[in-house]
Amino acid sequence: MSEPRVIKKYPNRRLYDTVESRYITLADVRRLVVERIEFVVVDKKNNADITRSILLQVIAEQEHLAEPILTQEFMVNVIRAYGTGAQGQVSGLLETSLKQIMSQQPQVRPPRIRTGADDAFKALATMRSRDGDKDRDEHIDTK
Repeated sequence: MSEPRVIKKYPNRRLYDTVESRYITLADVRRLVVERIEFVVVDKKNNADITRSILLQVIAEQEHLAEPILTQEFMVNVIRAYGTGAQGQVSGLLETSLKQIMSQQPQVRPPRIRTGADDAFKALATMRSRDGDKDRDEHIDTK
């Protein structure tokens, strides 16, 4: 596996992508995440890894859009979980749950493959529908 891309954060709060040799925005960081490009953000001043704080900024920016994911109640409960014995459990549960949700939402769904069973079910449904209409028509005629 190759080394993650290095993004440097300068004291002027600008982010510099060392691979693309240009300043980038939080939207660019989001693009890296979406495209599954591994990266690390380091503080230029002291070389500290600040990736998590930058990712939190990306999340905060996304939460200002029309359809936020995190409710106010959820965020309050997350804040309350910090410093408690449940902190590790909450973190693990949230990560596991989100991975499961994301695995059930494929990016591109393959075309559905039709089977003989599909045709049989469709024929059965059509026959039942016709029989239902026939029964209903007979019921109406007898009244």
